[in-house]
Amino acid sequence: MSLGWLDWGIVLVTLFFMVYGVVFSKRFMRSVADFLAAGRSAGRYLMTVSLGMAMLGAISVIGEFEVFFKSGFCLKWWELSMALAILLVTVSGWIIYRFRQTRALTLAQFFEMRYSRNFRVFAGILAFVSGIINFGIFPAVGARFFIYYMGLPAGFEVWGIHVSTFVLMMTVLLGIAIFFVFSGGQVAVIIADFIQGVFSNFVFVLLIFFFLLTIEWSQIFEALSIVPREASMVNPFKTGQVEDFNFWYFLIGLVGFVYNFMSWQGTQAYNSSAKSAHEAKMSKVLENWRNYPRNLFLMFLPVIAFVVLNHPDFSHIAGKVGSVIGTVGSPEIQSQLRVPLVLRFILPVGLAGAFAAVMLAAFLSTHDTYLHSWGSIFIQDIVMPFRKKPFSPVQHIRLLRLAVIGVAVFIFFFSLIFQQTQHIYLFFAITAAIFVGGSGAVIIGGLYWKRGTTAAAWSAMITGSTISVGGIILHQVIEDFPINGQWFWGLSMVAASLVYVLVSLLGRVRDFDLDKLLHRGKYEVKGEIKIIDAAPSRGWKVLGMGKEFTRGDKAIYILSYAWILIWTLIFIGGTVFNLTHDVSDSGWMKYWKVYVVIYAAVSLVIVVWFTIGGIRDMRSMFKQLGRQKRDDMDDGFVTSTPGKR
Repeated sequence: MSLGWLDWGIVLVTLFFMVYGVVFSKRFMRSVADFLAAGRSAGRYLMTVSLGMAMLGAISVIGEFEVFFKSGFCLKWWELSMALAILLVTVSGWIIYRFRQTRALTLAQFFEMRYSRNFRVFAGILAFVSGIINFGIFPAVGARFFIYYMGLPAGFEVWGIHVSTFVLMMTVLLGIAIFFVFSGGQVAVIIADFIQGVFSNFVFVLLIFFFLLTIEWSQIFEALSIVPREASMVNPFKTGQVEDFNFWYFLIGLVGFVYNFMSWQGTQAYNSSAKSAHEAKMSKVLENWRNYPRNLFLMFLPVIAFVVLNHPDFSHIAGKVGSVIGTVGSPEIQSQLRVPLVLRFILPVGLAGAFAAVMLAAFLSTHDTYLHSWGSIFIQDIVMPFRKKPFSPVQHIRLLRLAVIGVAVFIFFFSLIFQQTQHIYLFFAITAAIFVGGSGAVIIGGLYWKRGTTAAAWSAMITGSTISVGGIILHQVIEDFPINGQWFWGLSMVAASLVYVLVSLLGRVRDFDLDKLLHRGKYEVKGEIKIIDAAPSRGWKVLGMGKEFTRGDKAIYILSYAWILIWTLIFIGGTVFNLTHDVSDSGWMKYWKVYVVIYAAVSLVIVVWFTIGGIRDMRSMFKQLGRQKRDDMDDGFVTSTPGKR
């Protein structure tokens, strides 16, 4: 089916509210710091909802659809093994709290403050190059989705001139994203992403309940049972890749989560936008809850698509999908379109439009955020460090906007020319490795170890990135290379960390003043820390709750601990039981039904909870920006004597 007038109306109304929010927020962008970090005024709920949407691009949705269409429910079981560790990292404020204390507007600015200006430029170039290449396929994947999902023609004639729908779609979508960034920088981006996030979260839950009520669980089981016994989509202990899910696989994954925390800079402005380090920390804790509606949606819909394409009760829909897929030559693109096409033909009027609006929101949220991030990094960390004096505020903002256009032009032509020959996530891994391979050691050492040196930072960054990129290239060139990608990732982390420590210890002994870097003690910035309890009990401290915690903050922490602990115990008990008993697929399907229903109910509560909190934070942000006195020197330009130019 093609979208009806109601569907198009939902898409247009959603776009209208996004545009209105951006136009309204424009008046609050009055300085470089506003453009780059929303004047550091965002509260926890506004941050977490907006960032969640910024990280969920249309390309990410399609990439996740590809993964879960093949794996079914199984990956969700193994993800439980990392849940407690992820919670402990977030409740501790790992990386994000100290980074926000530096008041740096970009990661590479922190590198200059901690190491050197030359290293800032080097890291900025690595981040920028890996980022824009990674970003290069976003417009193509998103535009292709809309063309096939909406049933649009490949092209049409205008006054005798042939117009490519693909080119036009990319142009229009990128134009809207550029408008968002131009209007108010990070202020507008946060507001647009929040509006998109609230709408998308409600649609996620609505679609989950729709399929729970319209497709019988027995149909799901019957369809998933057609796969080979050792490639189960139901039983995580009976898959063709069980050997990959061993102790070392998950240990490397866990270490990687800690090591590379905050390394990827596609959403870098959010790292600086919180109103305080405590709010940044709380936003990370809330991310554990925010992700539930999105993650359930990204898992459950591909499973439903698999059922529709493989169960005889839905053969008429499968036939329609097959007829469209047959017109697409590339297997990689066919893989990207399979789930969206199922949704196009199975969703009723209204819901079909709601899903299209979600994908529009996902496209725009990631594009406006990434355009802002890579454009900002280019000016802040590659151009500005070569200057002896800073730009004027007007000149600075103008250059930031021009950089945004430059990034948009690059990704437009990259998407137009580049022929994708691999799955989305493999392309992501290759491009991201250019920067994140060695950045973890540099970030952690810079924030937590006063002995870390500039020479160590150079050595670690080069070592880690070389190993990561080299490993990926070897896998592309040599078939069945004995060392898999997970191990190369682990090797890069270990090597970069060892190099950082050894070079630091062998170099000249000199302790860096972390108090000055983190604005602690006599360097404290007035108003940054709000003391609630000057001497919290030892018990609260052990649980990561310090002097800035209100009763509400403590309640969020306790609830988070309890929820994750329950699922961790389920994982441990279930794993032990499955290793000692032969659990049937029907038994696993009962578990997955309970899992989906519980998470669907919890997701509904979360969506309402976060919407109310986000609206409150948005009002607070506008009030703060309305009365806040701007400092023109707060622009990311680092001098040897802070406060002087």
